[in-house]
Amino acid sequence: MKVTLKVLLTAAVILLVYMCYASLYVSIKFDDEKLIRERAIRDRLIDIRKAQIEYKNIHKEHAANFDVLAKFLNEEKLPFLIKEGVLTDEQLELGMTEQEAVKKGLIKRDTFWVTAKDTLFAKDFVAEDLRHVPGTNVQFSMDTATITSSSGYVVKVFEAGVRFDDYLGDLDKQLLFNLNEVANKQNKYAGLRVGSLTEINNNAGNWENL
Repeated sequence: MKVTLKVLLTAAVILLVYMCYASLYVSIKFDDEKLIRERAIRDRLIDIRKAQIEYKNIHKEHAANFDVLAKFLNEEKLPFLIKEGVLTDEQLELGMTEQEAVKKGLIKRDTFWVTAKDTLFAKDFVAEDLRHVPGTNVQFSMDTATITSSSGYVVKVFEAGVRFDDYLGDLDKQLLFNLNEVANKQNKYAGLRVGSLTEINNNAGNWENL
């Protein structure tokens, strides 16, 4: 009887250790994969923000959708300044301005018109890829709005994001449920996003506020 009890206790301990290890392994794997995916998603959201800010600088409002944003990046041109030479300390002490130095041929300042895409991003950048969430078959949601601050100032805002369910849905369901529960209880966006349709946050990413 004692031998049987010892065997059962040993088996129970081994099973408990295994279950703890398995649970820990799944949790670590979930966190590691989440980190890898979110790095790529954050980079893409930052690119969306950069494009939207430049679009608003030109059109005084944000692009309503990714088709409009891609068309802007591919077709519209922005000024790109090429600088050759700088004012010397002696010229600065004499009070010479850049404009005067350019007129005298001491330095060069040439403006070229380049597509918004080539001005803002690397040479191999594909504007149409902005809408796609890296590593998934889904697209970012994006919308615009006009809100009024507490001081009565009217501000045009935009929001682009993707939810946990869309980029972590193939991972452990319980851990994903827990992640959503925490966000919902804290009244936070359950995913990654830049900007907001309900508050003025200077187009910040929600991970940048942590």
